[in-house]
Amino acid sequence: MAVHAMHGQMDYNLDSKQGKMLEDRLDSGVDSLKDETLMIEDFKDLTVRCKEETTEEWEPWRDAVTEDGDTLLHLAIIHEAIEHVLQMIQLSRNHSFLNKQNHQRQTALHLAVITEQPKLVDCLLKAGADPLLADNSGNTALHIACKRGSMACFGVITQNCQRHLTSVLSVPNYSGHNCLHLASINGYVSLVESLVQLGANINEQEPCSGRTALHLAVDLQNPTLVRCLLDLGAEVNCQNYGGFTPYHLTYGRQNDEIRCQLYERTALELRALPESESDDSDMEDLELLEDENYGNNFYANP
Repeated sequence: MAVHAMHGQMDYNLDSKQGKMLEDRLDSGVDSLKDETLMIEDFKDLTVRCKEETTEEWEPWRDAVTEDGDTLLHLAIIHEAIEHVLQMIQLSRNHSFLNKQNHQRQTALHLAVITEQPKLVDCLLKAGADPLLADNSGNTALHIACKRGSMACFGVITQNCQRHLTSVLSVPNYSGHNCLHLASINGYVSLVESLVQLGANINEQEPCSGRTALHLAVDLQNPTLVRCLLDLGAEVNCQNYGGFTPYHLTYGRQNDEIRCQLYERTALELRALPESESDDSDMEDLELLEDENYGNNFYANP
């Protein structure tokens, strides 16, 4: 199956992106990717009737599913059979068929984002696809767009979800990450900017550790993203659940640019590491160097 060149990508290596797309496709549970001939036969056997021939609400092709729970619409999207996809969407406007989930709980909308087909994303949303449905990792279609760095799909989803954009932007996945967290973790600066401009809470804390996007940017040692978040108004004195500010996460790390960006902005009383009765997980959270004197030396010579 030919993999089309992907458009609207950013801050990402194309070869690794294509590999990730294939990995995500396989994550859908569609074993058909290993045997495309079988799926081609499915398309031949389950032909969608033309609109003028359709007189019933029930259509047999809507009930056809693979052993992985994929509908004919899922398969057509995966195989980029655009004509079949558009025909099924046209015949199923505002029908529950558009929101059927496979065994990975992926809808057609999820798969359209994974395969980087923004035009199909737009068609699905306009026909009644639900953007808030989550897969078995708790990811909505917008989560996936932010995780993959797909500005094209991101733009289409947000433009079609104006009425409940706040919910779409803020809902966390099962790891506690919202769209801003995922864009930050993966280093997509342009997406981070767009999310904040659309109203995403820049200081939202992930429920597991209480880290904000700025904590994550420091933890990932991404100076460009740190600078971007600071320019957008991220709160430098926000503490995670262990009592650590983003500046504390620079201890034991070598990026002077990040350290300098945060030092002057952090409140004086929050620059030193807090006296902690924490367990080992807090120390792992900071990833301190084994040299116990490093932190004190660094504080004395910021």
